[in-house]
Amino acid sequence: MAIVGIDVGGTFTDFYYAPPDGPATILKVASTPGDPSAGLLHALAASGIAADDIALIVHGTTIATNAMIERRGARCALVTTRGFRDVLELGRRDRPQMYGMTGEQRPLIPRDLRFEVTERLDAQGNVQTRLDEDEVRALGQVLQNEGVEAIVVSFLHSYANPDHELTAARLLAEANPAWEVIPSHAVCNEYFEFERTSTAAVQGYLQPLVAGYARQLHERLDTDGYPDNVLIMQSSGGVVPLWQVAQRAANIVRSGPAAGVMAAAALAAEAGFDHVITGDMGGTSFDVAVVVEGKPKVARTTKLDFRIVLKLPMIDVHTIGAGGGSIAELDHAGILQVGPRSAGADPGPACYGRGGTLPTVTDANVMLGRIDWQSPIGVDGEGTLDLDAAKEAVGGLGKLLSLGPEETAEAILTLVNHTMAGRTRLLSVEQGLDPRDFAFVAFGGAGPLHGAAIMREVGISSMLVPPEPGVLCATGCVIADIRHDLSRTLERPAEALTADEIDTVLDGLKQEGEAKMRASGVAMDNPRVSYAADMCYLGQIHTLRVPVESGASPAQLAAAFVDAYRGEFGNVLSEIPVIVISVICTVAATPPGRPKRRPREARPSPAKPAGHRPIYFGGWTEAAVYRRADLLPGMHFTGPAVVEQSDCTTIIEPGMTARVDGYGNLLVETAL
Repeated sequence: MAIVGIDVGGTFTDFYYAPPDGPATILKVASTPGDPSAGLLHALAASGIAADDIALIVHGTTIATNAMIERRGARCALVTTRGFRDVLELGRRDRPQMYGMTGEQRPLIPRDLRFEVTERLDAQGNVQTRLDEDEVRALGQVLQNEGVEAIVVSFLHSYANPDHELTAARLLAEANPAWEVIPSHAVCNEYFEFERTSTAAVQGYLQPLVAGYARQLHERLDTDGYPDNVLIMQSSGGVVPLWQVAQRAANIVRSGPAAGVMAAAALAAEAGFDHVITGDMGGTSFDVAVVVEGKPKVARTTKLDFRIVLKLPMIDVHTIGAGGGSIAELDHAGILQVGPRSAGADPGPACYGRGGTLPTVTDANVMLGRIDWQSPIGVDGEGTLDLDAAKEAVGGLGKLLSLGPEETAEAILTLVNHTMAGRTRLLSVEQGLDPRDFAFVAFGGAGPLHGAAIMREVGISSMLVPPEPGVLCATGCVIADIRHDLSRTLERPAEALTADEIDTVLDGLKQEGEAKMRASGVAMDNPRVSYAADMCYLGQIHTLRVPVESGASPAQLAAAFVDAYRGEFGNVLSEIPVIVISVICTVAATPPGRPKRRPREARPSPAKPAGHRPIYFGGWTEAAVYRRADLLPGMHFTGPAVVEQSDCTTIIEPGMTARVDGYGNLLVETAL
């Protein structure tokens, strides 16, 4: 028995299964946007693996992401402290556009569904004005008539004292037990009123949808005889049980992309690359992230839209609308644009033969010989692509541009590659990193197809293509840890704290995390516990997160912060007190059955191509075609070449070299 990883994307649903004593089973099936669980069950059925051979299913999903993008979450109300009804509009001092003062704000909870009640705490959690419980009961009757599905309760300073929030939540739940009632401190137990309220609003907006999906998936798996041991990938890179995800809906907004980054970081570290940039190109989007010293960069606050932020740990993945299904069209000025509009899974690119007529990136790749139209991936293992339909779609666009078919297709690829390279460069440079010091990990169904062009444009000399790049997000699900991140705001000078106080808070967070672990019901190795603290100098708003040890004294916390501050900014403010804003505890454990990769001996030898075909690189060039399954550790070859496998195609541009390492990774290199 082994773990199954399934990642439901916008276009394809990816499946990965690696038994302890046999080769991995991978496949891609079309996603079902109207019912994501149907695509998951289709992948399970298509794999042919018996339910008795599956110990655990780990699932990455786009249900929360799509609900945010398409604004089809729950009808949600907000109950807040009197005077704070408009905190979602006030936000921070920002604007939707860099230039000009115009733009549109679409809060998840409209103003007519935001209500104030009488209560007030100070920053230390002391009661200034007691909660008016009769007012809350009366509000419950008002909300009955509003047809809301969820209610967020976000009171001022509830991170310091949650009693008022808990009481209000209880009273509202008594008014209607069918409501999803979310106290803000249970989602984000930290200060910053706007960020905490916004995070709770995202939770309330998503919770009914995600809870319904979890129930439906559980019932369908049970009906079909599959194990109900299901874990869901979180945006932080850890997983939680399916039944717990309803209370953590905001934590899965970037579920699938996080899984891919975790897998890419692990495989790159095995191959000897601790500094990598990951590029995941699927059918709808391109996701890029940075891994430093083997650890993905984690954002503590993520902006989902204008004045919609999440103050939760999330792998820092940047997404743009550039995928295989991205549509190429002319804008109002007659300039060629590729994406963000996508053909998606239905009808898909024109070459899929499902009714799509608009030219896409995939159509351009088919036309230029980069994708073999006679033996495509992602068509449930059979069939061919419609080359004539691709030519017709791209050719129609070419007439508008006064370009030939091949020139139009090349223009589409050049533009989408330039867009992805620009985001890759920006993500690294804006963090003070030089992309030339990194390797590039290309994955997703289309990542290796475009990876060589991206590394060339960005100035990266090495690219790693994993053994199963097209399903790497599903692989990431399999290797992920069960993980809970907990935090508590202190907001006190380090010198005013005692070692006992710090230990008491950290131990309380540890016990809470371990209790959540035990409640998961999944057998696992001994949980691993780590601690950190968010600190700053007095008067500063932004904090630095510093790892800390259990039993650390206040002086040791302050010293660790000073060292981190010096490393980040090159100086220290020695006359200003250090403030401990929050402490964080992470509890993680490894589920049993995780596959272990063992390197094979690499024997250098030239690889033998399975054939040749013309590929367009500014002109038609004869390129060698290699089968990925035939490439053994140590084999090497030069471009132009194409490597084909069941889940994706890899392009090696002229002047680049490729070799296979002991783990089966394809390492592509070019001289800068």
